[in-house]
Amino acid sequence: MSQPLVFSGDRTAIRQKVMKSLPPAGTRIRNAFNGETFIFTHVDEGASEFQCDVFIEAGGMKTGTGRQHLHPDADEEFIVKAGKLKLMVDGEWRMLAPGERFRVQRGVPHLFRNGHEGETVFTTKFTPAQQFLRFFLNMSLNMANHPEWYDERGEPPLVLRALALHAFAGHGYGAGIPIWLQKVLFAALTPIALLQGYSLAMPPRRLEAPPDKWAAPKLERDL
Repeated sequence: MSQPLVFSGDRTAIRQKVMKSLPPAGTRIRNAFNGETFIFTHVDEGASEFQCDVFIEAGGMKTGTGRQHLHPDADEEFIVKAGKLKLMVDGEWRMLAPGERFRVQRGVPHLFRNGHEGETVFTTKFTPAQQFLRFFLNMSLNMANHPEWYDERGEPPLVLRALALHAFAGHGYGAGIPIWLQKVLFAALTPIALLQGYSLAMPPRRLEAPPDKWAAPKLERDL
């Protein structure tokens, strides 16, 4: 069985399980479970905010678990470029059209879905940046390169979710459950995740020296 592909901006296929340094701007990583592609338009760990584009394929991201999440220390802004984005904020749905934006304040529960049957493109922006660049690189790379770790909906096992959210503490939590309890649970489950063979595709910056530049992996041309 061939390995899943992670696409860079020039559409050459990168077969790389773990990123030891940051990718070039324009890197695209597709989630085959829900037809969502992260486009890492801004790759700058010194920036005060983090932003990237998200492309949702026709028919993609129409359903999900329905669980809202929150970011306790950062605001998230959604800016629609094309299509329609359906955004739930604190339990209430709203629809965003091209050119419209909405800022979700830190600590407010939310989730998003594709708002129609066609394609949707939007920019997501986090202020302050924290380490959301690495957070989303880790999430998207693991889903692209280890689909066997996820169920048919693309949901990770609890221990893998705990591993990521413990490593990137303060970036995201489920709504409706005390954050302190989630922190305790994630810390307890992290060693179990490691023992079961799960890993981070992109660790937070505190676990390694900041990369000087992109170390290009071996490339293979699309067939």
